[in-house]
Amino acid sequence: MGLLNTITDTFKASTPAPNRSEGADESTGAYWCHDCGERILDTEVDGDDAPTCPDCGEAMELERSPGSTGCAC
Repeated sequence: MGLLNTITDTFKASTPAPNRSEGADESTGAYWCHDCGERILDTEVDGDDAPTCPDCGEAMELERSPGSTGCAC
């Protein structure tokens, strides 16, 4: 059972602990303007469309946080 316990402990350790109160909006990433270096959390954006950069006016790209599931490409 030692190997099974080790594997179980590894999976538990790799799962991030919840750090937000229940019902709060949880961010899955941020919008970035690569030219300006401007960053806006996705929870600060209304609607589903990408926001424009407040500095240069170009469309920003959504990049997922490392804690979210799925591909960030």
